[in-house]
Amino acid sequence: MTSRYDRSLPLTEERDGVRVVRVPVAFRVSKGVIMPTFGFIATRLVWSHDVVSLHLPQFDAAGVAARARLMGKPCTLTYHCDLKLPAGPFNGLVNRVVDFMNLLAGLLADRIVAYTSDFAANSPYLSRFARKVVVVPPPVELPPATPEEIRAFAERVGLDGRGPVIGMAARLAAEKGVEVLLEALPRVLEVYPTARVLFAGQYQNVLGEEAYARRLAPLLERYRDRWTFLGVLSPKEMAAFYPNLDVIVVPSLNSTESFGLVQVEAMLCGTPSIASDLPGVRQPVLQTGMGEVVPVGDSRALAEAILRVVGNREQYGRTRDDIAARWSTERTAEEYEKLFEQLMEKR
Repeated sequence: MTSRYDRSLPLTEERDGVRVVRVPVAFRVSKGVIMPTFGFIATRLVWSHDVVSLHLPQFDAAGVAARARLMGKPCTLTYHCDLKLPAGPFNGLVNRVVDFMNLLAGLLADRIVAYTSDFAANSPYLSRFARKVVVVPPPVELPPATPEEIRAFAERVGLDGRGPVIGMAARLAAEKGVEVLLEALPRVLEVYPTARVLFAGQYQNVLGEEAYARRLAPLLERYRDRWTFLGVLSPKEMAAFYPNLDVIVVPSLNSTESFGLVQVEAMLCGTPSIASDLPGVRQPVLQTGMGEVVPVGDSRALAEAILRVVGNREQYGRTRDDIAARWSTERTAEEYEKLFEQLMEKR
């Protein structure tokens, strides 16, 4: 069950063997959606299923968890990250309301899943429910790309072989730390005047990030010859994007980022990562040694790390099989199934 965030989508459909039920959206509040029929549909679906698996942060999670408790259904939460909306009185109120609803959901749930023990230990939310927390690594998949597809992508985005090419895959949002990379560029360009940045992801009309985009506009204009926005890429295009990079950076600024799946996707393609020293976010690099970790918000440290990684790529190489074994869909599915079965046996 999810929201019908796009009115062109059907209310129900089957995708890859999974039945998807979308709840109509009446209107939006900040980055959230208001769905008047959510409770009715949730009641029907909880009653007809064996286990409830919720994903936080989510305003509606507490109501669904309460239905699961009343109907005797095991309930798990997967806590993906904290919610921190842009500054402002209204957004501050929304943050507090969602935090309270997440707290209620945590009290009602049987287990809470975290991506890493690192994030769980440092999250105010997860540490509150430490006895309920189970760590299940996230699944990471990327379709294969042929050498021809990789070369074609490079030609399409105007790569001329000079580089180095620095990648970032994210929304243009304040918590992603785009300005940290922009402020690191002067130092990188001192050493590599032909360096390029490829930015994959939504960069126009990002909900709630209009003021942030305006603030970055002068810097982006300054480096327009070195910075290319690619927009939202398909999984197949991402598989051709990563091999064209010398390094990917994840300069996130706060706990709205709890892991950074794009790091693992890049590593599967042989591309090292530079990540902020945030709980969870630093784990792909620390577990594999395939990159470097830098202090949060430190553009100089990011620049120096880029220079080290670009200049010593062979030092950060790891096999695809090693990366895939750590974050496979099969492993994640098995651990969730094991968790569900244990909870059903207890009930």
